[in-house]
Amino acid sequence: GEIPNELGMVCSFMPKPHADRPGNGMHIHLSIADKDGNNVFGDDSDPQHLGLSTTAYHFLGGILHNAQALTAVFNPTVNSYKRIDGQVTLSGATWSPNAVTYGGNNRTHMVRIPGPGRFELRLMDGAVNPYLLQAGILAAGLDGVESERDPGKRLDVNMYTDGHKIRGLLSSASNLLAPIPLFEDEKVLRSGLGNALVDSYAKLKYQDWRSYSSAISQWEREHTLDC
Repeated sequence: GEIPNELGMVCSFMPKPHADRPGNGMHIHLSIADKDGNNVFGDDSDPQHLGLSTTAYHFLGGILHNAQALTAVFNPTVNSYKRIDGQVTLSGATWSPNAVTYGGNNRTHMVRIPGPGRFELRLMDGAVNPYLLQAGILAAGLDGVESERDPGKRLDVNMYTDGHKIRGLLSSASNLLAPIPLFEDEKVLRSGLGNALVDSYAKLKYQDWRSYSSAISQWEREHTLDC
């Protein structure tokens, strides 16, 4: 941040600093290797033609199963939800996920499979704590492997234009308050992250929400001052 400061500018990873532009995402490209360095996520015989192994699909299933609870960690600020529940920007899209889905090389999904043996998680943003991020991914993914969770079939649609036509999808949260109770109640995350961390983190996020919701914004003054 020093160079921008010297130029009179600000370098920010704020999730959504501008309403009419895409936000700052923190995308993770993920694969896992065994002790010999072999990628256990790769499989050229994948019937879905994505190059993923059964282990990879189970790991992915764990992440999708816990995605709504993990949103509390992956998107930790009030501003985070201006990104994942945002309006169309100058680029023609928000480029952030609006449902719990996965597909091939398709950036309108929460999880993108850009090539064999790996996938890209696109839910989290620039405000995420990198340590909690990795811990949450491992807790959910390893539970998926152990429980053999099925992520379902890939979706080959543009989620921004056709997502509303698909029934039964889990949606992204619209505000910080929504995922916190799910995070508190998720046994997988309590087991992986520990009760003390889950309880303390949830308490902190509730405090953030109360602080935000008690503040009076300029928008409120402009729209309701003369009621």
